[in-house]
Parts: sequence; structure tokens; C-alpha cells
Amino acid sequence: MNSYFTEEHNLFRESLRNFLQQEVVPHIEKWEKTGTIERFIWKKFGDMGFFGIAYPEAYGGMNLDLFYTVVFLEELQKIKSSGFAAAMWAHAYLAMTHLNAEGDERIKQNYLAPSISGDKIGALCITEPFGGSDVAGMRTTAVKQGNSYVINGSKTFITNGVYADYYVVAAKTSPELGNKGISIFLVDTQTPGISATKLDKLGWRASDTAEISFDNVVIPLDNLMGEEGKGFPYIMQHFALERLVMAVNAHARAEYALEYTIDYMSQREAFGTKINKFQALRHTMVDHATEVEHCKVFNYAAVDRLNKGEYVVKEATMAKLKSTKVADEAIYSCLQMLGGYGYMEEYPLARLLRDSRLGPIGGGTSEILREILSKMIIDKQSYQPAVK
Repeated sequence: MNSYFTEEHNLFRESLRNFLQQEVVPHIEKWEKTGTIERFIWKKFGDMGFFGIAYPEAYGGMNLDLFYTVVFLEELQKIKSSGFAAAMWAHAYLAMTHLNAEGDERIKQNYLAPSISGDKIGALCITEPFGGSDVAGMRTTAVKQGNSYVINGSKTFITNGVYADYYVVAAKTSPELGNKGISIFLVDTQTPGISATKLDKLGWRASDTAEISFDNVVIPLDNLMGEEGKGFPYIMQHFALERLVMAVNAHARAEYALEYTIDYMSQREAFGTKINKFQALRHTMVDHATEVEHCKVFNYAAVDRLNKGEYVVKEATMAKLKSTKVADEAIYSCLQMLGGYGYMEEYPLARLLRDSRLGPIGGGTSEILREILSKMIIDKQSYQPAVK
């Protein structure tokens, strides 16, 4: 992998790994139990520059290449809480991506800069109770009234929905135009008319996931981000990054599961022999390791192309589809290798299995991804990036 990672990347990885072990790992069990990540850690991430990896120096970022982001994502998957990881990357690569791409200078100064410093937390609000992957079918509206937009509707499964200081909200400004009538807005969570309800989930227990209601929420006209009616192509354009984020997460957590399990197998005995000597178990691990390595190489290649400015919607969609499936299968087998201990909460595989199961659902279900790929591969449909 030396063609992608320099010595600087490796030093960054070592620094991040030490930071996570010292500042995050001691609190993970508490956050998993309470379902609340304490505010201080966001500020520490900001102070270390971790939220500014991919963002302009003008707002406190470091403007580094995407392989620093890969390092950030991979190391977050190795501390036994995908929920904590999700809170961090959803802030840094879902909400903040839109601020940077579509926000004007005022929004960048007031929201992007404090997001980079860890003083403000963001959430991206697209999914709705009546339409998950069907972005064009959203019902939330933003109606222009004088010098304001009035937002009504609801969003669900929103990571950081309760913690957040601001939302990046997709809403229909011209419902009659379908996906050509969607726009993107910056909404401060202190605005009257907003209510957020925390959801109880199978996994990602440390992460705050919410259903959000907008009841006559009035925001200024200049909280529109980008052009009115361009929300759908903005969302589609950023889905490539989101899906690559989730693909990298998947190969990293599968790799962590395999490393942990192989180490366990080298110590566990059955019938007077270390279980890593049983051919059936060895071959199972090798098969999963091969699949994970294939995903990893493909994911890195797609990240490299995105880093060069290429539009990789097909590759990113393939990456998420394959990597999340491979991760679930690998982690399932890894839990089995631990026998009864795999089912115990004190071992990492039980939580990892639950947390991993969101992979084929979030950021576009595997079924939706297959349909997108069917349109591209079979119907020869092409998707074009938004022009701001």
C-alpha cells in the first residue's frame, strides 16, 4: 500500500492511534452504556485537527489528501465502538462536506470553522420516516415567505440529531418538480419549532440517532446553501464520498475482527491443540482475509480516483455494496470462532456484529445500491456531478 501512504500518513496514523487509546478508549464503555458521547471529546478532536483534515486552511483545516481521511476512518474502527466512530465521521464527512461545498462565506465562518475546531457539532438531515433511500420522494418542505423560508416536515435516523448545534437539511422548495425541486439549508438547532427524539437501536449504542420534527421553523433566506432546486444533485454528488467512507469503515472493522480472532485462536486450545491448527478454521479465516483484502485494494483505488477529482459514483457504490457484505460475513465467522465467548459482551465481537449490521443499510441500502448499479451497468445511464 506504499503507493497510497507516505511516511507522513504513517506518522499521522501512529499519532491518532495513541490519541484514541489515551483519550477515547477509557470512556467507550461508559458512552456505550449511557448512549451519550460527552462534549469534551469533540473539542479534543478539534484541538488535534482531526475534524479539519480535508478542509481549507482558511477555516482552520489542514487541506490534506483523502488518504489522511482513510487513516482517520480506519483507526476509529479499531476501538470497539462503531457508534463513537459514526458520531465523529458523520459530523466531519456528512454535515461538514455540505458546509464546505455549498455554504457561503458567512456560513463557513459561523459554522464550518467552529465545526473544524470542535466547538459546534453538525448533522445531515436527508432520510425521512416515509422515504429512506428514496431521496426524491421526501415530503419536508421549505416555503418562501418574505425574507424567510418556513420548514415543515420530519427526518429520521439522523446521526448526531440530538447532540447537534446545526442541521444541514434537504427540503422541497418546489414539490411539483420532484427531484428538481429539492434544496439544501443550514438550520441552527436553537431555532424555534425543532424537536429531536432519540431512537433506541440494535447497535451503534454510543451514537446519538434521532428523529427530528420541523414545525413551522423559520430561517433566513440566506440559509439556503448553493442554488435553489439543486439539492438533489448536491446530495448525489456527496453520496460518492459517504459510500466510500462506509466502505473503508467496513474493511477496517473486518480487518480488526480478523486480527483479534486470529490472535484469540493462537491462544485457545481444544482437544490438546491450539485451534489455529485446525484446517477447517484456518481456511475459513483465510477466505475472509482474502475477501477483505480485495475490498481494501478496491476501496483505496476508488479513494485515489476521488482524491484526483474524478466522479466515482459507480466505484463508490460498488465499494460500499461489497465491503459491507464482506464485513458482516467475516465478523459473523469471527464471532463463531470464539464459541460462547463470542456471545459475551466483554469480548468485542458481540458489539462488532451488531454495529456492523448497519453497514448494508445506512447511506443507501444494498438493494438500492444494486438498483443504481443496474441503471449504470445494464441501462447505460450516466450520473453527472452538480455544477455549482
